[in-house]
Amino acid sequence: MKLTGVMLDADTLGADVDLSPITNLPVEWAKYGVTAPDDLLARAEGKSVVLTNKVCLREEHFRHLPDLKYIGVTATGTNIIDMEAAAARGIIVTNVSGYGTQSVAQHAFALMLALANRLPFLQQQMQNGQWQQSPIFCRLDYPPMELAGRTLLVVGYGVLGQAMAKLAEGIGMTVLKAAVPGSPSSHSDRIELEEGLRQADVVSLHCPLTDATLNMLDAARLAMMPKHALLINTARGGLIDEQALADALRAGELGGAATDVLTQEPPVDGNPLLDNAIPNLIVTPHCAWASPEARQRLVNMVADNLHKFIEKQL
Repeated sequence: MKLTGVMLDADTLGADVDLSPITNLPVEWAKYGVTAPDDLLARAEGKSVVLTNKVCLREEHFRHLPDLKYIGVTATGTNIIDMEAAAARGIIVTNVSGYGTQSVAQHAFALMLALANRLPFLQQQMQNGQWQQSPIFCRLDYPPMELAGRTLLVVGYGVLGQAMAKLAEGIGMTVLKAAVPGSPSSHSDRIELEEGLRQADVVSLHCPLTDATLNMLDAARLAMMPKHALLINTARGGLIDEQALADALRAGELGGAATDVLTQEPPVDGNPLLDNAIPNLIVTPHCAWASPEARQRLVNMVADNLHKFIEKQL
């Protein structure tokens, strides 16, 4: 049996990965680099299989797609899919996880090191010619924070949080694990978030965005952190009140912050964290997950999920 399928936003996987594990399956494919919301129904009409990374599918779409049997989300989260409506219509939805663990942990670790070593400040000094004008051979106004012996608070101790913790322990840091707001976890080694924030030299976020974690780090919780503390976010932009973070950094109430994620991506409407005048802030364009190795693992997992679905149809 040959199914018909559509890839709605193949460009999100990159041009340097091998899609043959997907395209070699017995599916007649239509492939689009990107799909605007207004084009979704026309492109998915008559298709039994849809692959999507960021294109949302809701009940109002399902009503017009009676042939749809399977949705493969080429990402970890399924928030772009109306899962309840899909289940009610018998549409199978799969996602993938774990493909980017090493890539994301490496990026989060690199952001921590960059902040601890004051690289944004030092790069600015170079660009401003301050080293060239120094009366001594070096600059000592922005000394690095030595991380050995410091405390890292990991918020979200799944595979990503564990990978980050392992790297931190490798350079002599002490790791604390925070209880995530709204999580049913009963692990005895978790400490309350507020207590952890007060103790942490570095906070790294690795938890999902839910109603309970939306703006989890607001102005009040940011104020609990020591003034020298660093904040790393490679999870979701909505976990942090971005305006409150920008204000805290400008006021010197936080040592530094780095984020790979924002509430709107791409940030076409602007964002408080895009102000170049904010000190000791690094913003990267949601690329922590995107090593070629991670993206190829993702493709292989998507293909495996779809292959299992096809086998059940035979």
